[in-house]
Amino acid sequence: MTQASQGAHTSPGRRTVLGAAVLGGTAALSAGGALAGTASAASPGQAPAGRGHGHGRGPAYRRLPVPTVIGHRGASGYRPEHTLGSYQLALDMGAHVIEQDVVPTKDGHLVCRHENEISGTTDVADHPEFASRRTTKSVDGSSLTGWFTEDFTLAELKTLRAKERIPGTRPDNTLYDGRWAVPTFEEVLRWADKEGRRRGHPVWLHVETKHPSYFRQLGLGLEERLAKLLRRYGRHRADSPTFLQSFEPTSMERMARLVGTPRVVLLWTPDYRPWDFEQSGDPRTTADLITPEGLAGIASYAQGIGPLLDLVIPKDEEGRLGEPTTLVRDAHAKGLVLHPYTLRNENTFLPADFRKGTDPHAYGDVFAAYRAYFATGIDGIFTDQPDTALLAAEDHDA
Repeated sequence: MTQASQGAHTSPGRRTVLGAAVLGGTAALSAGGALAGTASAASPGQAPAGRGHGHGRGPAYRRLPVPTVIGHRGASGYRPEHTLGSYQLALDMGAHVIEQDVVPTKDGHLVCRHENEISGTTDVADHPEFASRRTTKSVDGSSLTGWFTEDFTLAELKTLRAKERIPGTRPDNTLYDGRWAVPTFEEVLRWADKEGRRRGHPVWLHVETKHPSYFRQLGLGLEERLAKLLRRYGRHRADSPTFLQSFEPTSMERMARLVGTPRVVLLWTPDYRPWDFEQSGDPRTTADLITPEGLAGIASYAQGIGPLLDLVIPKDEEGRLGEPTTLVRDAHAKGLVLHPYTLRNENTFLPADFRKGTDPHAYGDVFAAYRAYFATGIDGIFTDQPDTALLAAEDHDA
C-alpha cells in the first residue's frame, strides 16, 4: 500500500480535517474524548445522544454504539501507526475501539506492529549495529527482505523508534518520526487501564494475532502469550472490553479454548485461502467461509467477522461500487457482528465513485462512502481517521 511521494502542497479539505485532528489531541478534549465541534464521544458500551445504540442487553460488545468506530492501528491517518501516540489520539478523538496487531520478539514478548518485518515502520535501517540482522524470509508463503521482530530481544527492539509507514501519502505524519518507541502489548494494556480509570469507563481494544501459524512453527506461539496477558489484566471474560481477531480461523478457535474474550475472524478476498488452511490442507477459501454454512461454522467459536469492504459491496472493473452482497444479512442471521476494514480519507484508498480531483493523496468524498457502507447495516468499521468516521456515524443517525 506504499504510495508515490506527495508534493508539499496540502489541499484545503485535507488541512481542515488535519486541523481538527490537532485540536483533538489538545484542549478541545478536556471533556473526556470528543473533538470540539464534531461527534460527541461516548463511554464504550453506551451511545451518545443522536447516535445509534447497540442492543440494550446481552454481551458487552452488543452494547457498543452502532456503527462502532474502530481506530485502525490507532489514529494512523494522523500519527505513525501502532504507537502510543496514535492510540492516544484515537481515544481522544472518541473512537469506540482501538486496534492493535501483535507479533513476538525473540525472547517471547508481544509487541505492537502491523507486521513482523519492521523496516517500513521503524528506524532499524539507521542502526549499524543491526545491519547484519537484515535477511530474507518466507512469511505465509511470501518472500520478504528486511528486519524481523523475532530476531530481536525486547531490549534491542526498544532502542528503535517508530516512523510513518507511508510518508508519500501522509507526509504530515513524518513530523512524529522518532517520537515514540515500539510499544509492548502489556504497555498498551497498562495504558488502557490508566485511561479507563481517568475517564470512568473501559477502553475497548481490538487485538489481532499476526501470522500465528508462522510463529508457532518458530516456537513463539501467540495465543498462549496473549491469553496470559489478557488474564493478568482482567480481559479474558466474555464481557471484557476487548475483541480478538485473526485472518487464521484456527487462531480464534485456539483462543476460544483459552479465554472467553469475544473473537472475530478476518476475511480477505473471495479466492484467498487462510494460511492455516494452506498448512493443514483445508481447501476452503474466503468464498466458502462467507456462505451460510461457513458463517455457521465461524459462529461456533467466534462472535463476529471482519470482512474486506469489497465483500460487503463489490467494485466493478472501474473501481466503482456495485450492489451490496448478502453478507450482512447472512452474518446477522448467524448472530455475528460485522466489522469491515478499512475506510480511509485519501483518494487512493477510496472507491472510484468518491475520488475528488487528480491527486491520489488528497481527500475524497469519504462521507459519501461512509453513507454507502453504513446503509448496508454493518455494525462497525475500521478507519485510519476516527474523527471523520464519528461525524459520518452521526450523519447516519440524524
